[in-house]
Amino acid sequence: MLDQIDRAILARLQRNARVTNAEIARELRMAPSAILERIRKLEQRGVIQGYTTRVDPRAVGLGLTAFVLVRSREPVGSGNVGTALVRIPEVLEVHHVAGEDCYLLKVRVADPEDLSRVLRQRLGRLKGVQSTRTTIVLTTVKESTEIPIPADPGRRRRGD
Repeated sequence: MLDQIDRAILARLQRNARVTNAEIARELRMAPSAILERIRKLEQRGVIQGYTTRVDPRAVGLGLTAFVLVRSREPVGSGNVGTALVRIPEVLEVHHVAGEDCYLLKVRVADPEDLSRVLRQRLGRLKGVQSTRTTIVLTTVKESTEIPIPADPGRRRRGD
């Protein structure tokens, strides 16, 4: 269970993982050693899964984002296609979804030609893939890695 201090630490680290323990301690009016201990415990429990750097995809030549729905021939739950999808470098996210399709992928590539190559040479050659449907992103309105952390989840009201 996370208390209010853990939640505040997580919210702060999500905004800037390079923030120092001393800065968090100052904001929360605690000792830096207490903050460090809490962060270590959050890491050990798997609440904090790691630290990353956000890179501008356009700056590294990946200006096109697409979402690809994949329909699989394999029985539900066998996972062979899902396992193969996670190995494709251009695929950033793989979600097993309900509905007619089986997987939703987020793909980043350089341009339409690169997307075509990924669809034909990578996805098209996977044994269990029956079909794909692709949506190309024109403009990204919001993209975030921050998980909303409610201050007190026990006090949520119905419909919120």
